[in-house]
Amino acid sequence: MPDTCVIVPTIREYECVREYVANAREHGHADRLFFLLVTEDFCDVAAMEAMLDELDVAGAVFDGSARAAWYDEHEIGEYAHVVPAASHAETSFGLLYMWAGDFEYGVFLDDDTLPHDHETDFFGGHYDNLARTGPVTEVASDEQWVNVLYQNHDEHGLYPRGYPYAAMDETVTETTTSLADGDVVASQGLWTNVPDLDAVRILMDGDLEGLAQTRTTAADYGEDFIVAPGNYLTVCSMNLAFRRRVIPAFYQLPMDDNEWDVGRFDDIWSGVFLKRAADLAGDYVLTGTPLCEHNKAPRPTFDDLNNEVPALELNEHVWELADEATVDADTDDVYWAAFAAMADRLADGEFDEWTNGDFLTFVGEHMRDWLAALDALAADAATPPEVAADD
Repeated sequence: MPDTCVIVPTIREYECVREYVANAREHGHADRLFFLLVTEDFCDVAAMEAMLDELDVAGAVFDGSARAAWYDEHEIGEYAHVVPAASHAETSFGLLYMWAGDFEYGVFLDDDTLPHDHETDFFGGHYDNLARTGPVTEVASDEQWVNVLYQNHDEHGLYPRGYPYAAMDETVTETTTSLADGDVVASQGLWTNVPDLDAVRILMDGDLEGLAQTRTTAADYGEDFIVAPGNYLTVCSMNLAFRRRVIPAFYQLPMDDNEWDVGRFDDIWSGVFLKRAADLAGDYVLTGTPLCEHNKAPRPTFDDLNNEVPALELNEHVWELADEATVDADTDDVYWAAFAAMADRLADGEFDEWTNGDFLTFVGEHMRDWLAALDALAADAATPPEVAADD
C-alpha cells in the first residue's frame, strides 16, 4: 500500500515521471509511491493516465474538472478557491488529497526535473533524510537568512529565487548539532543544471530566456545541512519531501489567480511559514541531497519579472511577520497553531506602507480558509457511513 504521495504539477513534460519511476523501481521504492498529476482541462489527461497504467504504478490525474468533482465529493466545495487555477500553487491540491488519504509522506516534483543520475537512490535519499539522526551541520547568518547555495557562493555568486535582497552579503557560521529520530520534517533536494533564480538575478546573469548563464553541478554542493532556529531559507518545491504532520503549515499560497497579478512566491512564502512552524515545534528542514537535474524550458525572463515585481517589496518583509508567530507551550498541534497565528497576523494586519500590501491580507484570509478546508476534510473522514435500517 503506498505511503507516499508524489505530487507533480504539469501541463507540459509529464514524461519526466518515467525516469522517477525507473529510479524508484531500480532501488525498490515503487510500491510505496502514488503519483498524483495535477493538470488542466486543456491537457491530455488520457495520455497521462495511460502512462501511469503502462508504468504499472499507483496514481491518478486531476484536471480542473476532476478537482471540482473531488471538492464536491468531499463536501469542501466552498473552499475550492484556496487552490488557484492554472498556477504552480495547484500543488496545494496534492496536500488536500494527502490529508484526505492515508499517506504518511509527500514529495513535490516539478515536471522539468529528472533524477540527477540513475545510480543514486532518489526517493531513498529523501526517506533517509526524513529519518536522519546524529550529527549534522547547522548553518546560520548575521542576516537571519541562509543561502541554500552558500557552499560554493564564492565561485558562482548565486542567490536563489525568493532570497531577500536586504539579506545578501551575509556572514555565514557553521556549527554541528545532533538530530533525534523524527526531527527532520522536510527534505529539500537541490538542483544541477539550471539554478532556481528570480528574474532580476537571471537578468543580472545576462539571460533573457528565463534560465541562467551560470549553471550548477554536483560539485557546487557539499554536506547536507540544516538552517539554525531563528534563521530562514528559500524552500523550492521542485524537489522536496515532507512528513504529513506539516501539511497544516505548508499551504502553497494563492498565486497568479489574483487581482494583484502576483506569482512565483507560492513555495517561497510557504517555506518561510513552514520554517517558522518547524522552529516552534523543535523540528528541522534538511537541505542538500538528493539532487535533481533542472531542465527549465526557455521562456521570456521579463514574463517572470512581471509576475514577481508586484510582490518584491512584500517578499522583503513576509518573513519578519512570520517571525512574530508564537504558540502556547501546551499546544497539541504546533504546525496548526503556528499557521493559524501567521494567518491572523496577515489577515488582520494593515500593510499600506508596502506596495500591494493588501495582497498580504488576501493571503492571510486564504490561509485561514486552508485550515478550515483541512478541518472539514478531517471531519468528513471521521464521519461513519450511513447504514440502512433493517426494518
